[in-house]
Amino acid sequence: MGKYKKKAKTPQAQDGDVRAKKHLGQHFLTDESVAQDIAETLSFKGYNKILEIGPGMGVLTKYLLKQDAEVHVIEIDTESVAYLEEHYPQLEDRIHQYDFLKYDLGTVFRDEAFAVIGNFPYNISTQIVFKVLELKHQIPEFSGMFQKEVAKRICEKEGNKTYGILSVLVQAFYEAEYLFTVPPTVFNPPPKVDSGVLRLTRKEDFSLPCDEKLFFRVVKTAFQQRRKTLRNSLKSFDLPDNLREDIIFGKRPEQLGFREFIDLTLKIQPYAISNQQ
Repeated sequence: MGKYKKKAKTPQAQDGDVRAKKHLGQHFLTDESVAQDIAETLSFKGYNKILEIGPGMGVLTKYLLKQDAEVHVIEIDTESVAYLEEHYPQLEDRIHQYDFLKYDLGTVFRDEAFAVIGNFPYNISTQIVFKVLELKHQIPEFSGMFQKEVAKRICEKEGNKTYGILSVLVQAFYEAEYLFTVPPTVFNPPPKVDSGVLRLTRKEDFSLPCDEKLFFRVVKTAFQQRRKTLRNSLKSFDLPDNLREDIIFGKRPEQLGFREFIDLTLKIQPYAISNQQ
């Protein structure tokens, strides 16, 4: 899919609409065709429940409700919740007024599979992805809209400057696809940058052959000093000299794909206890 071409005129809020709140990072999508395209990114393979994060006034919700699936929404904004209750009575008791990052989703889905979708607030979008990784055993599919730069970074491959911690951690468990770009003009208020829609599809085998906590720790530590070789950036692991002479330690983190980070973790694992940090 390509980039949407829209007129520069910015839509104005109508009477009765929810007012966007800056502290919540709200930018309401106003273009129905974009909302429909985002809703259609889900495959519904291996699940029949959906959780939409931050539905606002339900522009995406209405298209999700047309699917043969059980739709739940989680929304922290009381004004948006009141709007949804009035305009989408079919959601009934499936509007959850909580903070996605802090809420125990087991109370809603127990141990069942569900997809996550949304027009994500820019200020918490990366935290949302980390929460999804924590719940990967229940989330076979994830799609939605981010700041374009963040969406591109998540889907980026090794060897590029934008490749980083999120790229590695996400791609170890999910296939990541950047789908299309959305301009600021289809939001109210318009953000200052383009947005991007991506889809994450969990791999059939999403278990790692190495210790998972240690893998996360190695990746995060390596990228904290991304300009340095791994020999220098991983000094805190206090590895023996003979291991640090391995050719992989002469590389910088952005040169390693997720599989090489797994190999690196396996090399480190005998000398490190993952639960120390």
